[in-house]
Amino acid sequence: MAPVNPKVDEEGKAKGKPIVAILVGAPGSGKSTFCENVMLASSRPWVRVCQDTINNGKSGTKPQCLKSAAASLKEGKSVFIDRCNLDKEQRVDFVNLGGPEVEVHAVVLDLPAKLSVSRIVKRTGHEGNLQGGKAAAVVNRMLQNKELPKLSEGFSRITFCRNETDVDAAIKTYTAVGPLDTLPHGCFGQKDPNAKTQLGIMRFLKRPHETNTRDSVPSQLTEDKGPCGKTQETVSSSSGMASQKIKVSEDMAPGSISQDESDIPTLAFPSISTADFQFDLEKASDVIVGKVEEFMDKLGNARLVLVDLTERSKILSLVRAKAAEKKIDSKRFFTFIGDICQLYTKGGLCCNVIANAANWRLKPGGGGVNAAIFNAAGPALEAATKEQARSLLPGNALVVPLPSTSPLYSKEGVTHVIHVLGPNMNPRRPNCLDNDYVNGCKVLGDAYSSLFKGFLSIANTQVKVPRSSGSILSGPSKLEDEISGTKTKMWAPCLQALYNIAMQPEKHSKQVLEASDDVVVLNDIYPKAKQHLLVLARIKGLDTLADARKEHLPLLMTMHEVGLRWVDKFVGEDASLVFRLGYHSVPSMRQLHLHVISQDFDSKHLKHKKHWNSFTTAFFRDSVDVIEEINNQGKATIQDEKRLMPMELRCHRCRSAHPNIPRLKSHISSCQAPYPADLQKKGRLVPEQTNSGCDP
Repeated sequence: MAPVNPKVDEEGKAKGKPIVAILVGAPGSGKSTFCENVMLASSRPWVRVCQDTINNGKSGTKPQCLKSAAASLKEGKSVFIDRCNLDKEQRVDFVNLGGPEVEVHAVVLDLPAKLSVSRIVKRTGHEGNLQGGKAAAVVNRMLQNKELPKLSEGFSRITFCRNETDVDAAIKTYTAVGPLDTLPHGCFGQKDPNAKTQLGIMRFLKRPHETNTRDSVPSQLTEDKGPCGKTQETVSSSSGMASQKIKVSEDMAPGSISQDESDIPTLAFPSISTADFQFDLEKASDVIVGKVEEFMDKLGNARLVLVDLTERSKILSLVRAKAAEKKIDSKRFFTFIGDICQLYTKGGLCCNVIANAANWRLKPGGGGVNAAIFNAAGPALEAATKEQARSLLPGNALVVPLPSTSPLYSKEGVTHVIHVLGPNMNPRRPNCLDNDYVNGCKVLGDAYSSLFKGFLSIANTQVKVPRSSGSILSGPSKLEDEISGTKTKMWAPCLQALYNIAMQPEKHSKQVLEASDDVVVLNDIYPKAKQHLLVLARIKGLDTLADARKEHLPLLMTMHEVGLRWVDKFVGEDASLVFRLGYHSVPSMRQLHLHVISQDFDSKHLKHKKHWNSFTTAFFRDSVDVIEEINNQGKATIQDEKRLMPMELRCHRCRSAHPNIPRLKSHISSCQAPYPADLQKKGRLVPEQTNSGCDP
């Protein structure tokens, strides 16, 4: 495996990201053996953290495991978490060890219960003392509450192993990951979530009340054929390409594809960014052909198909001509005229994966391909998309498994939709690049790379199992960590409370004042003024202000607008209140959040110099300035925390100095001086202040 974008440390040495690999499985599933086999042969430094032995060779506690794992990560080592981790609650603290510099994977050993129990019964001298005949009942109780991991928990990669062959393959995969290597993100080996995976241990123990009608589900599924001649649960080997005799082109007549071709993984995709986003067709065709050529050697028997509605399509003509010049294999890449939502029923082309030219909010509407695909797929696609992510950055793709209830699945044989967001050259649409085609071609190339990587992850998995879970795939250009001034950090579990609320507000209903697809609003738990709200962004990867870029501007403006709406409410209740809306340059809590804070600073929680200086010095970046800077410069200015936090205590109005917090608070309670002139500009104060005594 070739290293993918290795980081470079201060001495110029390349280094890869450590991995936290969380093993998920019942006792006897082979978690410890998996770790040992990988560690024995891998060139990457791994540490096994096992709760059965964490306490000097004896059974220990979860906090001990967390402490050991965090210490190993700081040393640059990758970590196996060898615990059962059978439900989300058991996993969450270990997932939170991840961050911009640490990837979090799950390896699920979901083996038949019968196999696990037979192993336990034969055990002697097991480090966890779970062995012998009575262990079967223990395993049964654990499996009853099993909750398989999802990418939405914070994993970047999940590997499901259903049998010993899958386990061996996973061991080889992780053994091959060297110090500089990364693995593709996504979900691999997962069956249709609606399918029954195993009957459970009670069947093995021959308890009659456990053998019910659910047993018949798998046989029904294997007999239910889709429109492309394949079953709902299995996919034939993709060797059908070898016997393919029909030359495929955009002129192909409906129904002219042989049945053998239904076994070939095929991605149908529209031209990204050339319609509503008005990207130059010549430049777009160069990018498409270049990226197709780059991925040809990785495709195997899989196929890529560029689709457009009309035979007069200029992009199809350009791409077809340039692909012919480069002598790209026309059996594995070709163009096709037709409706991407009806390729099988109207065109006879069986494509198990289709790409959608999405908007950044990943929502239906807007016309064109996006509206057509969401409409054809029905509400199932919108729900499945929302479960995986709520927004997308330009140059990225999101793989979404299509539920079997969707018409696109049942009628067209589409198992996955990959949402893609490319660059925008349309000044009437968000994040316009203003004809910057140097950056635009790079972003478009990243978008196609992400799309093709996502398709290959599906194609490689579907040789065994057709359905995998959703994943966001980033293009080669990472926004985080590679842009000057961006800071990264590992977030301790206690600093992730805001992140957890932003990702799952429904679980924190008592704290949440307002929630939408974009933001969550709540009171600061330790308010520093009479009114102090937080507006949280709901996008993953946006931990701090340093992470914000131009593509986040619509979200930042939404956060600002929501803050203003709450200000209007508070001022309506108390006309004496004046507010500022802004961000801390370096926040103490993970997840970008906008402070909406009244300027009275009347609060018992305002106790320390750092509290005061974090809201009254340049460390506090006004929202209006942040939006302007990112729009003009591409990023916000981050002020120096070490320089600003120790500054002397000064009144935020008259700027007089005070020796301590009690004296300062006594002063500001009666200070009526006008606010400084710079705060009275650009809407930094809300409502706007027009004190006549202010500086010119």
